[in-house]
Amino acid sequence: MGKVISIANQKGGVGKTTTAINLAAGLGVLEKKVLLIDIDPQANTTSGIGFDPKLIHAGTYECLIHKSKPEDVIVETSSPNLFLMPANIDLVGAELELINEEDREHLMRKFLEPIRGKFDFIIIDCAPSLGLLTLNAITASESVIIPIQCEYFALEGLAKLLNTIKIVQKRLNPNLTIEGLLLTMYDTRLRLANQVVEEVKTHFQDMVFKTIIHRNVTLGEAPSHGKSVIVHDASSKGAINYINLANELIVRQSNTISTSI
Repeated sequence: MGKVISIANQKGGVGKTTTAINLAAGLGVLEKKVLLIDIDPQANTTSGIGFDPKLIHAGTYECLIHKSKPEDVIVETSSPNLFLMPANIDLVGAELELINEEDREHLMRKFLEPIRGKFDFIIIDCAPSLGLLTLNAITASESVIIPIQCEYFALEGLAKLLNTIKIVQKRLNPNLTIEGLLLTMYDTRLRLANQVVEEVKTHFQDMVFKTIIHRNVTLGEAPSHGKSVIVHDASSKGAINYINLANELIVRQSNTISTSI
C-alpha cells in the first residue's frame, strides 16, 4: 500500500508547494511510483508541474464533491514516475459544500483507498489553512511533513498546527504520525538562519529531517517553466537537496517496514 503523506503548514510562504512538487519528483527519479495531489484552491502545484488550472475540467474537487473516481482525473506528468491529481478554481467553494456532508472529514480517505495500492507514495499539497480541505488531507494521511522556513517567526503558528494534528490523532486518525519537520529557505550566510536551525533542532531533535533545503534561485524558476527543479536543472543545489530528502524518506520507510516485520 502506498504511504500517504500530507505537506502541511497553515503559514504561507514556507516552501510547502515547492516541497510537495520536488519531493514527489525526487521520489519518482528514485524509481518510486508517486501520486501528487493538489488540494489547495490556489492550484499552485497543478500549474507548477505544467498544467493550466483553467483547463482542468476534473480533479480533486470532483472526487470530493461529485464522487468521481480518482483514476478518471489523474494525469501523467513529464517527470518520471510522477502522476498528478490536479486542482482547479472549483475547489474555492469546496469547504462550504462539505459543511453539511456526512462523515465530511473522511471523504478523501474514502476515495484514495481503492488506488493506494497502485502507488509507492501519495503526496498531498495542503492549503495554507487548517480548514476542511486540510483536515481531509491529514485524516487521509499516514504522516505529515511540516516545512519550516529558516527565517524570523519561523515557529509562529506551529503550536496550532501540532495541536490540530493531536486532535486528528485523537478523534479521526489514531495512526497519524509526524513524518518530520523540514527546514527550508536556508541561507548559510545569515546568522538568523543558523539560529533558527539550532533552535528547531534543539526543540524537536529527531523529528527534524537531516536534509535542509537551501535558498536557491533555480527552485524559484522551475515552477514558471511548469517543471520540478529536478527536471528543470538536475545539477542545481535545490534538485540535489530534494533528491536527498526523497532518499532520506525512502530509508525511513524501509527502516519502519523492517522494524515492523
